[in-house]
Amino acid sequence: MYDESMRTTVEMKPEHRSALLAIAARRGDKGFSGVLEDAIDLYLAGEKDRRRRCEELMNLAGALSTEDAADLRDRVSVIRERWR
Repeated sequence: MYDESMRTTVEMKPEHRSALLAIAARRGDKGFSGVLEDAIDLYLAGEKDRRRRCEELMNLAGALSTEDAADLRDRVSVIRERWR
């Protein structure tokens, strides 16, 4: 699982604790530390991916010419007007 561990106190809603314990029980774990570890890993990976996608989007600034941007804006307006 991990080489070094650290004990800490985390405040959570009772319903979250119950849900985590239920997941842990289905996995055959005594406590929910493993479930929390997996959840934190997924959350951190998602944050890393969100940052990467934001950087990619920011790098697109200025990718369209002024004329292409105006054309795209006009086409989107037409589509929105026809949208039901």
